[in-house]
Amino acid sequence: MPELPQDKTVQEEHGPGIDIFTPGKPGDYELEGGIWEDEDARNFYENLVDLKAFIPAILFKDNEKSGQSKDKDEAKDGRDGKHAASATEELELELEALDITDEPLELEGGDEVESEELAKKLLDEQEQEDEEANTGSHLKLIVDAFIQQLPNCVNRDLIDKAAMDFCMNMNTKSNRRKLVRALFTVPRQRLDLLPFYSRLVATLHPCMSDVAEDLCSMLRGDFRFHIRKKDQINIETKNKTVRFIGELAKFKMFSKTDTLHCLKMLLSDFTHHHIEMACTLLETCGRFLFRSPDSHLRTSVLLEQMMRKKQAQHLDARYVTMVENAYYYCNPPPMEKAVKKKRPPLQEYIRKLLYKDLSKVTTEKVLRQMRKLPWQEPEAKSYLICCMINIWNVKYNSIHCMANLLAGLVAYQEDVGIHVVDGVLEDIRLGMEVNQPKFNQRRISSAKFLGELYNYRMVESAVIFRTLFSFTSFGVNQDGSPSPLDPPEHLFRIRLVCTLLDTCGQYFDRGSSKKKLDCFLVYFQRYIWWKRSLDIWTKDHPFPIDIDHMIRDTLEVLRPKMRLSCSLDEATKQVSDLEREVLVKLGMAMENNGRSSAMSEGEALDEEDDDDEEEGGAETEEQSGNESEMNEQEEDEASENEEEDREEEEEENTDYLTDSNKENETDEENNEVTIRGGGLKHVECPEDEDFIQALDKMMLENLQQRSGEAVKVHQLDVAIPLQLKSQLKKGGSGQQCAVEGDSDNSNTMQFVMLTRKGNKQQYKILNVPLSSHLAANHFNQQQAEQEERMRMKKLTLDINERQEQEDYQEMMQSLAQRPAPANTNRERRPRYQHPKGAPNADLIFKTGGRRR
Repeated sequence: MPELPQDKTVQEEHGPGIDIFTPGKPGDYELEGGIWEDEDARNFYENLVDLKAFIPAILFKDNEKSGQSKDKDEAKDGRDGKHAASATEELELELEALDITDEPLELEGGDEVESEELAKKLLDEQEQEDEEANTGSHLKLIVDAFIQQLPNCVNRDLIDKAAMDFCMNMNTKSNRRKLVRALFTVPRQRLDLLPFYSRLVATLHPCMSDVAEDLCSMLRGDFRFHIRKKDQINIETKNKTVRFIGELAKFKMFSKTDTLHCLKMLLSDFTHHHIEMACTLLETCGRFLFRSPDSHLRTSVLLEQMMRKKQAQHLDARYVTMVENAYYYCNPPPMEKAVKKKRPPLQEYIRKLLYKDLSKVTTEKVLRQMRKLPWQEPEAKSYLICCMINIWNVKYNSIHCMANLLAGLVAYQEDVGIHVVDGVLEDIRLGMEVNQPKFNQRRISSAKFLGELYNYRMVESAVIFRTLFSFTSFGVNQDGSPSPLDPPEHLFRIRLVCTLLDTCGQYFDRGSSKKKLDCFLVYFQRYIWWKRSLDIWTKDHPFPIDIDHMIRDTLEVLRPKMRLSCSLDEATKQVSDLEREVLVKLGMAMENNGRSSAMSEGEALDEEDDDDEEEGGAETEEQSGNESEMNEQEEDEASENEEEDREEEEEENTDYLTDSNKENETDEENNEVTIRGGGLKHVECPEDEDFIQALDKMMLENLQQRSGEAVKVHQLDVAIPLQLKSQLKKGGSGQQCAVEGDSDNSNTMQFVMLTRKGNKQQYKILNVPLSSHLAANHFNQQQAEQEERMRMKKLTLDINERQEQEDYQEMMQSLAQRPAPANTNRERRPRYQHPKGAPNADLIFKTGGRRR
């Protein structure tokens, strides 16, 4: 574009040496805002419908006079503007005149009489028109309907359509006066119609200027009537008149000179209703007058005069607020512009994706765009991680979308998830250390983000419980003394706990996580009651009820059947009982496992949690505690057997090694020997301790599992030869087993002992007394087997009998449903008999009734 010269027409109109926008003067302001508040307001007040382009000229042929009057008004406004901006000394003299003059209304008496006479003349003409009923009855009905529909024109399109309709169909002198009266008598409660009525007048003005002239004259007269009367009633009507004047002034139908003169009249008697009228006028068109070049100086002088009167007169607080609002609406104070940080385009694009575009619907699209970013560049990668950690910049309802996005991104960039989780945990810890109210929303967002990360399997439950316990323990003194990290009046940590539990607590409903949550809720109740019992909460300053409701809502969702504590003592007792129970379990576990008493409490807690996850873990502990003395030898034997089996497996595995593997193995052993012989010492590290703990834990689980299993003796069934069965007595049971027994009349039982000598089997009959343990057990076993056989026999017979009975019932039922058989003899055809006189074929052909 070519460089155009700056337009200096405004300065030339006011003189060569006068700058109306010079900083430091009363009218100092910035022109960046413009006359109108926004683009919509500018379109409403400036972009009017050109009726001349749509309406034939014959319909407004009586508009010549209106054009001349409009030129006169514009010339008058220009002269007034030049006079107002001629010199700064005249403004100061006018300001002093305003301070001294108290009764300027006497000069306007003649104008008021003229306005009253004009209104009276209009009323007389209306009476004459009502008498003329000979012609125009149909048009009168149309006009009345049009006037009744005017209050329904509440947008720009409707009011423009109404203006075109009036100009096309109802443009007569009497109808225009009816329209003016309808506009002037707008209800005082319908202030929303005033801008649209003013737009109607401005739209009709090029075609019928008398509408605007008559309406402005009536409003001017009504305004002077209220000023002269000085009564303290009808404030709504007064505000309606003033606001109507302001709206017409913005459409340039009411001249700026007359508008400022009205404001000057109100400021001359700045009391009671005049204060409200002045503030209403300024709130309606003050910005327009102040920012218009031809009325800026006079408006700024009147505004300064109003502020001086506010300072000089001890006004009511309500009036002071109204005056200040009106002044700063017209001349707002300079605002420091926020310096927008300039970022590279890639960073702006990342922020747009995460903070603006990310939603439940666009998560997949954002993930695809994220994968296209230059991950090989460290700066872009670090900035993206930083933006994902700053979760407080995301909408609260879209935090779960960020967790979902991160879970999808980890499949392609694994280290991003680790950095983001570490940053979130660090931010949560930093918030507890700083503990400033301005970071509260940031802390809430971080807590919810951590819960959403657990929901999307980005963190383990241990991280959640560690964070929950840190909320109730970090910086909290156990003796109850105040702490700078958690003052008595600060209850924000309770809100953090509830936020985290509301986000992911519903998933802690089974297994070890359920027990951990139950344990935490006991400590959480003690923390709440400790906060409640502080001296800061009194009857005049009670504990916040919203915190109480939030706690109850959270616990009702997680544990609806949980009994809440009623006092600090009860909560403390629950904590002590829980700790005592855990210590008892830990002591039993240490005794059963043969572990040393020097094990740490954290290890014992981990073992207890792992045992709880197994099914029947508690029963195993109880059994091992009750039968510890009986199972010690068995455990030792089991451990020895396991060691032997392990050695055998290692030997077998070594047999399958190839020669090359053996060579490599020997080389590694030799290297280890040489390294050890070189003087290096073994240095203990946390990894070794973790390995030893894991090994001990695995051994303990194996021992507990094997100790709970019952030892079963395998039975060997061997057939007894037939020659031995004949030697046994007839009362024998005849069972085939490794040892076979029979009962005789005496108190002995016969057993057959199988021995082997060389390759031959030898059998020997033994008489064992019934008082022995072996005979008694065998006899009881035989009785039990006999009873089981009888029971199974009876059960089988019952089943067969029931099945036969069911078959019989089904057969009888089918027979009952079968229809009765028909009598076939009755339906059989009679034998054919030859009629008399008919020839007999048998006699004729001498067949005798037989076939050849």
